[in-house]
Amino acid sequence: MSDTDQYLIRQEPFYQPQADEVLLYEAAYDERLPVMIKGPTGCGKSRFVEYMAWKLGRPLITVACNEDMTASDLVGRYLLDADGTRWLDGPLTVAARIGAICYLDEIVEARQDTTVVIHPLTDHRRTLPLDKKGELVEAHPDFQLVISYNPGYQSLMKDLKQSTKQRFSAMTFDYPEAALEAEIVARETGTDGQITEKLVQIAHTARNLKGHGLDEGISTRLLVYAARLIARGIAPPRACRMALVDPITDDEDIRSTLHHAIDAVFA
Repeated sequence: MSDTDQYLIRQEPFYQPQADEVLLYEAAYDERLPVMIKGPTGCGKSRFVEYMAWKLGRPLITVACNEDMTASDLVGRYLLDADGTRWLDGPLTVAARIGAICYLDEIVEARQDTTVVIHPLTDHRRTLPLDKKGELVEAHPDFQLVISYNPGYQSLMKDLKQSTKQRFSAMTFDYPEAALEAEIVARETGTDGQITEKLVQIAHTARNLKGHGLDEGISTRLLVYAARLIARGIAPPRACRMALVDPITDDEDIRSTLHHAIDAVFA
């Protein structure tokens, strides 16, 4: 198996387009523009990137960013073994060499002194300097960089620099409108459409509480979890408490409000 083959997505991921996002991404890829995808948690950002990698037939290398991630974690480092030292490429370097789509998920979780290493790959240079190795990697013609984050969690202390933001084209995602979201959950889980419509109704109640006791509303991902529990025979109210309420809040007043909404929907 070649380096490229091991990163290919073999089976089509389920993704339901909401508007013209597929067309927009294809145009950006044709021009090899770096893409920034913004949207709330669990709204389908990562699934969309997987789907587009499959649709374009390109390998996908995903990095889950975190505050402990260093530049070396992205580009590579020297390792000691029985024969001395050897260089090991990081995921960003591998993607640049083989022409993969490199997806940096929740980019703002990484330190700003780490993310600055992507800058040379996101302008006319399309290069990646490996300073420790003394090598300048020329990005493969098919290479593309994609990043994502949730603007709702950001603050002045945790946000992308303008010097980074303005190197990307951007796509803004949100939760689908109610009928489409119910259809997505039904398709994803095989659950009856009447059930998924009720789940979406509960989600909209919670999303209206964002900024009024909730940091984030119920995501489409959590609706899928609830539908899967219901499909396993768990009573809908109990499944909703487990999948929709308990993960997002410990506030007793908010929990009580959502519990009442669940009981009313499934009465």
